[in-house]
Amino acid sequence: MELRTMRYFLAVAREENMTRAAEMLHITQPALSKQLKSLEDELGKKLFTRHSFSIELTEEGILLRKRAEDLVKMADKITAEFLALDDVLGGDIYFGLAESRQIRHLAAAIRKFKSIYPDMRYHITSGDTEQVTEKLDKGILDFAVLAEEPNTAKYHCLPFPEPDLWGAVMPKDCALADKEAVTIEDLAGLPLFCSEQGWRCDIPRWCGGQMDRLRLEGSFRLSYNGSLFVREGLGYLLTFRHLIDTSPESGLVFKPLSPRLETNIYLIWKKYQAFTPIAERLLEMLKKDFKRYS
Repeated sequence: MELRTMRYFLAVAREENMTRAAEMLHITQPALSKQLKSLEDELGKKLFTRHSFSIELTEEGILLRKRAEDLVKMADKITAEFLALDDVLGGDIYFGLAESRQIRHLAAAIRKFKSIYPDMRYHITSGDTEQVTEKLDKGILDFAVLAEEPNTAKYHCLPFPEPDLWGAVMPKDCALADKEAVTIEDLAGLPLFCSEQGWRCDIPRWCGGQMDRLRLEGSFRLSYNGSLFVREGLGYLLTFRHLIDTSPESGLVFKPLSPRLETNIYLIWKKYQAFTPIAERLLEMLKKDFKRYS
C-alpha cells in the first residue's frame, strides 16, 4: 500500500467525483480508476459506491479515510521534521489543546518565542484528552494540553501556572443567580450540561458519592455550544470560569461550585520524543516561563 495511493484515495473521497479528482491530481481518469481498483483488490473491500455523477464512500471507505488522513499527516510531518533538522531558526510545531483559559500562558510564550524565531510556524487543533492523545501517540502532534492528570508512564508533563475553577453558568434571572456559589443541593435534579470528560473525571471529585443526585441533560465538547442551550433555558452548564461570556450584557452569570472544585492543566509530550531543534527550544522556554509563575 503506497502513500501516493492514499493521497489519490483521499482526493476522490474529498471531491466525490473521479473526474474532478483526476484533474486536481493532474493524472488521467483511467489511471486514477486503475489505482483505486488496485487498492480495493489489495484490501479485499469495496471502498466506493459509484453513481452516475458522483462517488460515495462505503462503510469500509469511511474507515480507510480516517486511517489514510492520519497516515498522510504523519508522513508530511516526518518530511517537514527532517527538512527542519538543519533549520534551527524555523519549522513547524503541532499542538492539540484542551479548552481552558490557561492556554493564554502558552499563547504568551509563543508570542515571545515568535519575536526571537519569526520563521517558526505553529498549528493548533482542539479536543478533549481522548482526541488529542490519540494524535499525540500517532506522532501527528508534538505537544498536547490536557485538563486532567496525565499518564506519567507514557508522557512527560509540565503543569500550567494556574488551575481552572469549575462553576455553573446560568441565566441571570434564574433562582440560583443570586447565590455566591452553588452546591450539590442546589443542582440536584436540575438539567445539567457538561463535557463528557468533566462529568466522568471532575464532577465525581466534587460530589463524592452523590452523582446519582445530578442529572446530565446533555454533553458538549465545546462549552460555547452548551451556553447556547443555557440561553434557551434548557439547563445549567458546568464548565470552567472564563470560557463563557458572562458580562452584564450576556444574560448569563457564572457561579463557582461549593465546595470549590479546580482542575490542573498540563502540557504533555511523549517520552523518548525526538523533537526538531525549534520544538526543543520552545519547550525549554516554556519550562522557564512556567517555572517563573510557580
